[in-house]
Amino acid sequence: MKDQNLEQKYNKWIVVLSVTIPLVVALLFGVNLRKLGYDVEPLSFLPPIYATINGFTALFLVLAVVAIKKGNRKLHENLMKTAIGCSVAFLAMYVAYHMTSDSTKFGGEGTIKYIYYFILITHIILSIVIIPLVLITYVRGLAQVFDKHKKIAKITFPIWLYVAITGVVVYLMISPYYV
Repeated sequence: MKDQNLEQKYNKWIVVLSVTIPLVVALLFGVNLRKLGYDVEPLSFLPPIYATINGFTALFLVLAVVAIKKGNRKLHENLMKTAIGCSVAFLAMYVAYHMTSDSTKFGGEGTIKYIYYFILITHIILSIVIIPLVLITYVRGLAQVFDKHKKIAKITFPIWLYVAITGVVVYLMISPYYV
């Protein structure tokens, strides 16, 4: 049962969310509640948690591809919903951490510094790019427009997997410099 109307219905939301989420994250990233005079404890325990969640996102993505290749559509759907939930949880914790804590500077020098910044910058850029791709892919699956869903999923999957894995890598590279 293909539902192109469902796809059209959600297109406006995809655009709104694809623009709003990065803007809100960027704005909130610049807000430090402690510097604004609020008596909040730094949420310094969050980075290893949200890095782990990124790792689970990567795992769920791979398992979801395996599930669909084996023909298990329901398991695939549940794993993808879980991956989306993990990404939302990551984002909420990431913003909460940065609203209560000072940013950590990478302390490495030489070649490793360039590698770190390359990974970080590509991670950030692709984390913005992945938002509409995930939403479009999800809606096409929801609308059961599987030919179009499969076509965009082949683009979405490797980018989302890269974002999830590099989130863990960025954490591992910067973790020695947390205060």
